[in-house]
Amino acid sequence: MYMVPDTFPARRHLHCKAINLSAMTSKPPSLIQVLSESYGELVSYLTLRLGGRSEAEDAFQDTFLKAQGIVSTPEIANPRAYVFRIAENVAMDRLRRRVAQRRYLSTDDIPEAPADIATAEQIVDYRQRLKRLEVIIDGLPARQRQVFLMHKFDGMSHAEIARELGISRSGVEKLIMKALSTCRQKMDDLID
Repeated sequence: MYMVPDTFPARRHLHCKAINLSAMTSKPPSLIQVLSESYGELVSYLTLRLGGRSEAEDAFQDTFLKAQGIVSTPEIANPRAYVFRIAENVAMDRLRRRVAQRRYLSTDDIPEAPADIATAEQIVDYRQRLKRLEVIIDGLPARQRQVFLMHKFDGMSHAEIARELGISRSGVEKLIMKALSTCRQKMDDLID
């Protein structure tokens, strides 16, 4: 809309009237023009459709981007209706996405925290046991300790340990059995 003089410019008091330039030209308004002219109406419509102003404004932004991405508009008979159709499609996409998120991200699927969460006393007890086990393992003979740690903490198989240390597999098994037996005996007083 532009203001143009209503009468000849030489007159002292000019009366202006608003005219719509797009009505003067045969070219229909661009989609961006229609969007800017219909902003309030579109956001109100999208607010009703989506249930919130901020989501409606986001949907309007998506509508604007879609309209801006349309390179050629071959003779759109009603650009306003076309823009509202784009907005409706954007709103429908958002509503479908919302339903899908509720379906797949439902809190019903999240397992509850285990009921047997350790108490402070249990944590202290576990730490004491762990410290005791460290002392016991440190007290094992050097070869037993080495084989035991390679198997239990490094995850090596009996054959891998035997190959690395150059001893027989049965020797590895015996060393592990002796280490486990010692740990069990010395931990008996701490095990429930």
